[in-house]
Parts: sequence; C-alpha cells; structure tokens
Amino acid sequence: MSKRILVVDNEEYIREVAQICLETVAGWEVLTAASGMEGIAIAIEEKPDAILLDIMMPDMDGIATFQKLQENEATRSIPVVLLTAKVQAADRRRYEALGIRAAIAKPFDPLQLASQVATALNWSL
Repeated sequence: MSKRILVVDNEEYIREVAQICLETVAGWEVLTAASGMEGIAIAIEEKPDAILLDIMMPDMDGIATFQKLQENEATRSIPVVLLTAKVQAADRRRYEALGIRAAIAKPFDPLQLASQVATALNWSL
C-alpha cells in the first residue's frame, strides 16, 4: 500500500516541489498544508503515515505545531520529519529530544527527498 505524506510549509514552491518529487520518485500520496493550524486539521482528518514539517512558519512555527500534534491522541503517533535550515548538531539533538524523527536540510535536493524521508522513517522505496 502506498504511503501518505503530509507536507506542511508556508512556501507554496516548497510544497509543490516536495509533492512532485515524493509522488514521482516514491509513488506516495502527498497532502499539503500552508500553515501549522491547517496541517494539524488535515493530520486529524486524514491520518497520514508521516508529516514533513517546516520549522520557520508565521503564526505557529514547526515546533509549536509538532507539540500540538503530540497533545492530540489522533495525531500523536504520526512520525514527523522537519524541513529546516537549522541542522546543526545541537539543533538535531534538541529535535530528537522532542521526539522528532529527523531533520532534512533546506534547501533539499528534490531527487533525494524521498530517499531521505524513507531513511528517516525506516521505509523501503
């Protein structure tokens, strides 16, 4: 069965590139959200297999969004991979301590995105 990924990023271009790459390279179904609040609503409704979440977003950043997802019984078990420009060792340790599966550096290589997500989540491509 195909995986379903929710991409949450306030930049339309990033959402489009991620969606095209994940659908084309991995054959996954991709849902998108332009904000943390929208992402939470879609996650509750659709129960994706994983969430790709941008850190730097207006209104509610990725960490606050992740914490809201963790507070909700319906979304707590969905693995989250961050998309972020902040991937220093200290940042990675902080994300790991929160329960975030991995962080993928932005800008990402579109052709490598699916394999990076698969590796982070222990999925086969």
